[in-house]
Amino acid sequence: MNAVFMTDKGKVRIHNEDNGGIFINQDGQHLAIVADGMGGHRAGDVASEMTINSLKDEWEKTEKIETAEAAKEWLTTKILHVNKLVFEHSKQNTDCEGMGTTVVAAICTDLFATVANIGDSRGYILNEVGFQQLTEDHSLVNELVRSGQISKEDAEHHPRKNVLTRALGTEETVAMDTKTIMFEEGDFLLLCSDGLSNKVTEDELKSALTHNESLEDKATGLITLANENGGEDNITLVIVYYSNVSEGR
Repeated sequence: MNAVFMTDKGKVRIHNEDNGGIFINQDGQHLAIVADGMGGHRAGDVASEMTINSLKDEWEKTEKIETAEAAKEWLTTKILHVNKLVFEHSKQNTDCEGMGTTVVAAICTDLFATVANIGDSRGYILNEVGFQQLTEDHSLVNELVRSGQISKEDAEHHPRKNVLTRALGTEETVAMDTKTIMFEEGDFLLLCSDGLSNKVTEDELKSALTHNESLEDKATGLITLANENGGEDNITLVIVYYSNVSEGR
């Protein structure tokens, strides 16, 4: 398993409120996370950093995850715990009032990947079937698409595109989606904040992953493309590549 994490504040924002990383447990399994913070007085970075640090600390103490059920239970339990931490912190610190964060996290083993998400940060898979989005955005615009009120094309330029229906840390408890997929040699898993997915098309994401270059070059190329297309938001991504060789494709 090879992986790369990269984040960039973009061309417009003064601060980077995104966070993320790739972490290893006691058995060498990977946990990949992207969190896009928002709200409060510069508190988005507090929410995303608290989320990443807490999940990192818990994962590094964790022993081997054997089954998809165990992976789902770990993600659900730990993310709900982080939700409580962030929510309580926002209540106890007035400058953090209203803060929250998206989170998309994936436990990657030799047999499967289990993905959990809250908000509109996304997970994608590139495998022998093709390139597809694994996660469902928890956003007002996506609800309008799902109910047939607007088209997917209309959603791309909707004025309320950034309104979330779910976020970590804004309520006492939160619901999350989880999904498990087969993760096999040659497959790519991409996690990203909307600073990437709003600026780079699915065809461009797929093209970047299939280019014959290192994971670092793939990640750099995607961030460069998002900035070239406006870069109005922070841009964060993780790429995980299932390979038995030391260098990404």
